[in-house]
Amino acid sequence: MTLQGRPPTQKIAKALAFALGITVLAAVFGLYAWPDFMVQLAQQMWACF
Repeated sequence: MTLQGRPPTQKIAKALAFALGITVLAAVFGLYAWPDFMVQLAQQMWACF
């Protein structure tokens, strides 16, 4: 490690992981805007049992 903290590659990796997480959460939240999709998904999951 450098005296300033983490090396730049670790900072970039952490920022990319954070951005990916936010993107995934936004996509899942966006799917809730389509109730038909959520019903279909629930029916498909129920069909597995």
